[in-house]
Amino acid sequence: MSTYVLVHGAWHGSWCWVRVAERLRAQGHTVFTPTLTGLAERSHLMGPTISLMTHVRDVVGTIKWEGLSDVILVGHSYGGMVITEAADRAADKLKALVYVDALIPGDGQCSLDLRSEEQNRIFHAKAKAGGGWRIAPTKAADFNVNAADQAWVDGNCTDMSIACFTKRVRLTGALDRVPNRMYIRAGGFASEHFDSMLAKAQADGRFDCHTLSGGHDLMVDQPDELTDLLLKAG
Repeated sequence: MSTYVLVHGAWHGSWCWVRVAERLRAQGHTVFTPTLTGLAERSHLMGPTISLMTHVRDVVGTIKWEGLSDVILVGHSYGGMVITEAADRAADKLKALVYVDALIPGDGQCSLDLRSEEQNRIFHAKAKAGGGWRIAPTKAADFNVNAADQAWVDGNCTDMSIACFTKRVRLTGALDRVPNRMYIRAGGFASEHFDSMLAKAQADGRFDCHTLSGGHDLMVDQPDELTDLLLKAG
């Protein structure tokens, strides 16, 4: 049996993984779905000092304090930023990395470096409207989440600090010791920057690349198909 740590993306929480987690546990696997500091049921902790580094520590702490090893570490969207640096810090505890329609940063890059100028303009406008730091969630419809689940997703998403998107990943090279990697693109979500992430993964011989037909929140839209790929990664 395998151990999975599933890391959500921006504005989400552990709630978004419930369908996939249930399916993995039903097959006997161990699954952790930490909610990153300041999001969802931890939204009372959100503030301008919460950053990417806070979330990296959340994930590294889960691996350390739960005594985990041979972990399949999975990140969705912004969660790709989080798992990349977390993997660099805990490489010897990992078996595989899985990026689910996620960002793949290099050393010294932040989330905004991997997005278009227009998207960055929108983020900074949101921060200005949110007291200089608070970023309101993107609507589920804009992520092409299926119509039946849009209200559920919108109702559970919460604001984030812009520091989550502006802090830069710092890598030592330990990340290279993680032996197995997978990239899963959401084919039903049109996005130039996630297309570029898929192309980056395809050019890296360490990645097994796949495309599913659902919207950006594949764990919501296609839990069966996503679970099958996570089992393959394990």
